[in-house]
Amino acid sequence: MSITFPAAHPAPWPEAAPAELGFDAAKLAEAVAFAAAHETPWPYDLAGHIGRGAFEPPPGNEVLGPLWPRGAPCGLVTRHGVLVARWGDTREVSQTFSVAKSYLSLLTGIAVADGLIPDIDRPVRELVDDGGFDSAQNAPITWRHLLTNTSEWEGELFGKADAIDRGRNLGVEGQGKKGERALEPAGTHWEYNDVRVNRLSLSLLRVFQKPLPEVFRERILGPIGGSSDWRWDGYRTSWVTLEDGRRVQSVPGGTHWGGGISIHAEDQARVGLLALARGLWNDQFVIPAAWIGLSTEACELNPHYGFLWWLNSDGKKYPSAARDAFCASGAGGNLTWVDPSSGIVAVLRWTNPTAMDGFIGRVRASLAG
Repeated sequence: MSITFPAAHPAPWPEAAPAELGFDAAKLAEAVAFAAAHETPWPYDLAGHIGRGAFEPPPGNEVLGPLWPRGAPCGLVTRHGVLVARWGDTREVSQTFSVAKSYLSLLTGIAVADGLIPDIDRPVRELVDDGGFDSAQNAPITWRHLLTNTSEWEGELFGKADAIDRGRNLGVEGQGKKGERALEPAGTHWEYNDVRVNRLSLSLLRVFQKPLPEVFRERILGPIGGSSDWRWDGYRTSWVTLEDGRRVQSVPGGTHWGGGISIHAEDQARVGLLALARGLWNDQFVIPAAWIGLSTEACELNPHYGFLWWLNSDGKKYPSAARDAFCASGAGGNLTWVDPSSGIVAVLRWTNPTAMDGFIGRVRASLAG
């Protein structure tokens, strides 16, 4: 598969008429119109929405990081790196929620490649000595457990207890948790838990000894020509001291309690294209190809999940998508869809989550033959 890599921002993406990339133009236009017509039900006032208990009731819903009004719906579709469709303002910057989790996965791959994490199946406590992995429950936790949401880490981090997300029901967004449950041993139970993902982020900060936004800019977005229009905010409670005495913020893997990555669709598409190309950008491996492969393999306890990427290996996550498709997904209707078998990378911002599969199906149906 030949990929065209866009020149560095602010240069426009390479574009072509849909027919030149194998699309039926009318059908692709129908897919775009479908996405544009299905705006997320979330209000523009994200601070009010989350503060009123979008994820859980008080007091667990206390906002710790900045929140700004969301943007209007927008998105784009590329094939083999060439832009074939867009709608809305694809350079509008707004928070992207759990798409950031997939970016933490990429940063972990860099830490592994740099030798900072020699073995993801060794306990995190061997490299991170900050008290977070001292208990009997937490001592066996490995990097793989954190990456696959199977760590069962127990504790409080930056003022949020893991129990806030324990038993969380992803199928009913905004309904909080199902209720308390007994913890299982590390590696034996899958659960989507933002506190535990934030524990991974802090652990990466410890091994890099450098703020993760700096690593993300220098090692990922910089080499792939991304803009400087994004930001990755922490919590007012997430300041920590590095070994050199610097006080820096640990950043969350989402915007559950504010903060997280604010970014635009074009930068997100670049990251998606990097994943499509198995870590390659032009003639440079930004991320090892083997890491992208590991990240998009289903974990043993959830066929829909890899290393902080959503998968479609059994066709149930997105029935209209290819089985090799994978996604970075954020609450409120934020999606980066990567489709290796067709070379498609598409980004949707503030699209109704219930319309995602309909959009994917329409785009795939627009491919002629």
